[in-house]
Amino acid sequence: MAAVFVLLAIMAIVVFWGVGVYNRIVAMRNYFRNAFSQIDVQLKRRYDLIPNLVETAKAYMAHERETLEAVIGARNQAVNANKKAAGDPADAAAFRQMVAADGVLNASLGKLFALSEAYPDLKANQTMMQLSEELTSTENRIAFARQGYNDSVMSYNTAIEQFPGSLIANSCGFKKAELLESTETPEERKAIKVTF
Repeated sequence: MAAVFVLLAIMAIVVFWGVGVYNRIVAMRNYFRNAFSQIDVQLKRRYDLIPNLVETAKAYMAHERETLEAVIGARNQAVNANKKAAGDPADAAAFRQMVAADGVLNASLGKLFALSEAYPDLKANQTMMQLSEELTSTENRIAFARQGYNDSVMSYNTAIEQFPGSLIANSCGFKKAELLESTETPEERKAIKVTF
């Protein structure tokens, strides 16, 4: 009888331990999903600013129509990719597609701002200056939210990869989450050489 009681106590301890580990992993998964939603909020703000930026630039950059259309096209692709990734931040394929679309958008925005340098009236336009400032502020918020996301993903991935959490994670189908990484090429990462 004592052996049965000890066996039941051990089984209860194992069950409670398993439930505790499972709940910890679920909480970490929810933390990284919440962190992704913080990025999503800032990206939506950014996506809302871009059409206004293009509309303002359109009046001054009439013969740069191709660049303006590229920015809007890249924005639309990024919006669609972001919606897909927001549906399930753990979906690695959707996540990579979102990161790639974001890279294309950044490149097209960079080209727009580079071209705007050739238009002094556009640079001096109060609306353009305000939109550029808001976009810069939003980019900073996105960077901060991405850092929080990566920290949450790192904790979650560590929890599902370390023993004994890996036992529960593997048996319950928890998938590894993707980190947000830079989309810059090795050439873009090189330090800028300044000479006077």
